[in-house]
Amino acid sequence: MIRKKNILVDMSCSILHYGHIRLLKKASKFGKVIVALTSDNEIKKHKHFSPELNFKHRKELIESIRYVNKVIKSKFHINENFLKKNKIHLLVHGNDNSNKIKKSHLKIFPRTKNISSTILRKKILKNYFKNEKRYK
Repeated sequence: MIRKKNILVDMSCSILHYGHIRLLKKASKFGKVIVALTSDNEIKKHKHFSPELNFKHRKELIESIRYVNKVIKSKFHINENFLKKNKIHLLVHGNDNSNKIKKSHLKIFPRTKNISSTILRKKILKNYFKNEKRYK
């Protein structure tokens, strides 16, 4: 019996978008995908805002994605101890990776162009204020 490797994708996923889905799909080609989902407190600490959806709701969304086998809570940065503790063979990440782990445990993909939670957040705010009169 061939056992699938455990592949970790770490993300905050404050606003889920197609860039996340594409990365998860790529990761699934390497083995069983486990998402290390950043806790609400870690997002506040490192990104300096509260996520639009809390951990429980972000986890529920991610668990519903067909490429994902499991979701676990994580800190903002992943280290070798986290990989070992969770029996992870490979971390898949976009090219904005800031995790300090061995290159042999890391697979980097280019980020999907023109999409991020930050871009979506700015677009939502711009559209909201542009059309604010309609909402009153």
